[in-house]
Amino acid sequence: MKNSKELRRWLDDFNLAHPLVIAGPCSAETEEQVLKIAHELKDSDVSIYRAGIWKPRTRPGGFEGVGAIGLKWLQKAKAETGLLMATEVANAAHVQLALEHDIDVLWIGARTTVNPFAVQEIADALKNTDKIVLVKNPVNPDLALWLGGVERLYNAGIKKLGVIHRGFSTYEKTKYRNIPEWQLAIELQNRFPDLPLICDPSHITGKREMIQEVSQQALDLNYDGLIIETHTDPDNAWSDAAQQVTPTRLKQIFEDLRVRKETEEASDYNQKLNRLRVDIDEYDAKIIEILGKRMVVADKIGALKKEKNVAVLQNKRWNEILGKMILEGEEKGLSEEFILRIFKAIHQESISHQEKIING
Repeated sequence: MKNSKELRRWLDDFNLAHPLVIAGPCSAETEEQVLKIAHELKDSDVSIYRAGIWKPRTRPGGFEGVGAIGLKWLQKAKAETGLLMATEVANAAHVQLALEHDIDVLWIGARTTVNPFAVQEIADALKNTDKIVLVKNPVNPDLALWLGGVERLYNAGIKKLGVIHRGFSTYEKTKYRNIPEWQLAIELQNRFPDLPLICDPSHITGKREMIQEVSQQALDLNYDGLIIETHTDPDNAWSDAAQQVTPTRLKQIFEDLRVRKETEEASDYNQKLNRLRVDIDEYDAKIIEILGKRMVVADKIGALKKEKNVAVLQNKRWNEILGKMILEGEEKGLSEEFILRIFKAIHQESISHQEKIING
């Protein structure tokens, strides 16, 4: 994406003294509900009001949105509050209806981002419009697929672009609904620093109690904004009830969040930081050296197994190692989730080494 600074101009136009905030219900349910929430949010730090009109559900039979009638409710909310309106689109027909109702911001959901044909269809329908378009990460942790969606829109002449980090699906049970995989979003930031990055703590956590914690993590990583699902009666919401907060709670979250400075010019800060970074670099080098030595041992184990015609995978041994490392990690202040992720990667690399020896 050439001239990528164009991507951030729409965000600068808000001239905000704080990160961008997008908030509103997971789903538009009734006209009364849409308007009530909008009015409760209009005097807060919210700049854009969000509400799902079409709701792609994992399985049939659930509430799949009120459809096009909800767009009229958003129009009315915009007229009464002055907030910009945002909704999700999944195909060209959705785009056309959203454009006809002057919806300001369109986002492409995680299930749609995984389908390049669907993204291209949306890009073609939006060609050369001036709408703000936000692309959620795909359900699987695939950075190329995420960026590919953005590039399709950019190539269609859409310049007001941004991305939403909503976490990634996993078969593993964790404290998150969708694991953040922060490193992927950081890599995206590094490649395209002018592409606005917005965090969706509602979908990452799936729990309203964790919204503030994950929002703070995002701000600590210099995210440009937050999109938070907000409902006046979240317990009785028609979709995703557990991850929505009330407008009152949302305002309290804003008050409690701390926006960090991107850097500090003071010389003593930079000196201390540089010394600590030297320490980090040294430890990283030692980690690589130790891992290299570990894989040499794995090669020797592979050679022994080949000689004795023994299978590579030894589940009992693996489970013993994992249990031991989790306990030792806890003593060092390392989370079980982190230990599992690290040692599963190490174990997979060890298996790969042994397989090469046995099959070589």
